[in-house]
Amino acid sequence: MDINTAGAGAGDVTPSGAFCQWTSSASLSFQHFLDKTTPYLLYRWIAFFFIAVLYVVRVYLVEGFYVISYALGIYLLNLLIGFLSPQVDPELQDLSDGPTLPTRETDEFRPFVRRLPEFKFWYSITKAFCIAFVLTFFSVLDVPVFWPILVFYWVVLFTLTMRRQIRHMLKYKYLPFSFGKQRYDGKKAASSESEDLLP
Repeated sequence: MDINTAGAGAGDVTPSGAFCQWTSSASLSFQHFLDKTTPYLLYRWIAFFFIAVLYVVRVYLVEGFYVISYALGIYLLNLLIGFLSPQVDPELQDLSDGPTLPTRETDEFRPFVRRLPEFKFWYSITKAFCIAFVLTFFSVLDVPVFWPILVFYWVVLFTLTMRRQIRHMLKYKYLPFSFGKQRYDGKKAASSESEDLLP
């Protein structure tokens, strides 16, 4: 038993212990809130677009913080690549025995599994915009820069990265969006069977 806590009553709490208990409680409450928002896809994205518009309006009105916006753009591009990429890279698939993406129509249906799931993608970009918005209130971070060069460089980087990603999609024949298992109606299947029976 610790000598400092031996004389303390059950109701006595140190300031650091109270702070730890408060942060733990706040963290659990926030996680509970996030868990409850998971099924509300449309409302989450509407909230994100509202936050993004607030940030854009803030940067437009202040006419600054272009380096923060550029860093935010690079981070968003990185998240987008994770969102569009499969969890298991087909280039590395030959080295392992895990599940593969279907390459023929006769292959079994496998939904697209992302490297960065939709909820984590939404949460990361929303958090990034919130942090960037808060950073616009610190004038120290408003580095003077010729912003058209940053925009041009970001557009070039985006174009090259997306071209590489689209080539990867075409090479390994996958789409980063799953619309569910393909269904066949009975008439089409019956007509093809009857055509097979005819000489």
